[in-house]
Amino acid sequence: MGRVLGMGETLRYTSAKDSGPATVGGYSNFYFVTESPGQKRALLEAGINPMAKITAAAGVRRPAVMIRSSPWKAGSEQTPWHDVFDLDNGHVRYFGDHKFDTVKPLGSTTGNAALLEVFDGHQAPTAEGRAAAPPLLLFRSVSRNGKVKGHVEFCGVGLIERAERVVQWAGRARTTFTNYVFDLAVIDLAAEGDKLDWEWITARRVAGRSDAEVLELAPTAWREWVKHGHSVLPRVRRRVARSRVIKVRDQRPASGSAAETDLEAVYRRFDGDKHAFEALASAVAARVMRASGHSYTEGWLTRRSGDGGADFVGRLDLGSGLAGTKLVVLGQAKCIKPDSLVSAEQIARVVARLRRGWIGVYVTTGAYSEPAQLEMVEDQYPVVLINGQDLVKELREIAREDHGGDLSGCVEHLLNSRPLEVLNRRPEEILLG
Repeated sequence: MGRVLGMGETLRYTSAKDSGPATVGGYSNFYFVTESPGQKRALLEAGINPMAKITAAAGVRRPAVMIRSSPWKAGSEQTPWHDVFDLDNGHVRYFGDHKFDTVKPLGSTTGNAALLEVFDGHQAPTAEGRAAAPPLLLFRSVSRNGKVKGHVEFCGVGLIERAERVVQWAGRARTTFTNYVFDLAVIDLAAEGDKLDWEWITARRVAGRSDAEVLELAPTAWREWVKHGHSVLPRVRRRVARSRVIKVRDQRPASGSAAETDLEAVYRRFDGDKHAFEALASAVAARVMRASGHSYTEGWLTRRSGDGGADFVGRLDLGSGLAGTKLVVLGQAKCIKPDSLVSAEQIARVVARLRRGWIGVYVTTGAYSEPAQLEMVEDQYPVVLINGQDLVKELREIAREDHGGDLSGCVEHLLNSRPLEVLNRRPEEILLG
């Protein structure tokens, strides 16, 4: 990459507008990073800053529209609205530039007119139409060194999902006026290391370069959206939760490793022996829970039928006396082939049984699909996931500590030295113990 904008990066935006130094006062120089040779400077002088259109081979193309939100102005007489920047979930709600004292017809102000035009492009029914549509480059003013002006934060690349009219209060007389508000989707730049290469924007500003040619320089998520349209927004929208999602390949032992051999041995031992694996899963779950320093009590195994999403029951004790509480732990155990995946629907079966203050734990010899993990993180499910790799890691540590490294002997000892009863009891009864 050449000159890049990093997600969350603070840039110095000076009144001098000098693109010479790469940094100013320890911050990247906005004008240096956004310089396109032979083109006018990119500016953030207004809230909505449309770049000048150019005429390409396929027709007129606007390179980009740069958006700037100034939180320090929110709620003022001139700016009564409050823009919403929820970057972790890839959503921005941005108010247009029609104000209470604007005399122009609604939608004809420079900013609103530009965004309504962009909206039409973002709703284009064909990939060719979407390829010509301009990206929104999102910024917001940030305070640095006690000053509210002179610094901006790069907030990503967006496209317009919805545009609607809203009525707002403004002015000393508390009069009302109508404005536009735009719901923007912020795309995922993970494939580019959470950075935007300015070369894409520079290429969009060159009349001699076709839409298809400049699209090759676009971020991966933007290209996906151009190809498939709004139907892929759930997949290409920025989600910080993804950083907590572990790829399937990273949940499995390396091919040919000792851990892979261990996992295969565990699978063969318990394939077809459901309750025995549930007992093993209960023991491993107890070890994981106790590793956090809290007291954990194993309870019992549920009966073979009608468990409704729970295979074993435990109790997690937090604090002590009046400063303590007890939590029911519902466990699910699935002995599946090590190359198999646990789906979101399977985890949801456990979640459906949880009551307020309960937590779940899922133990498997397989791995968890990425959609299942993402759903769990985004919906804040209180479930601990233990995959096959972590399972054998815990068993191997127990074997080293107490069984001279004999994994098979360790497993059989866990099953025989502390047999759990199979009971038909309500999970909350464990709180009485």
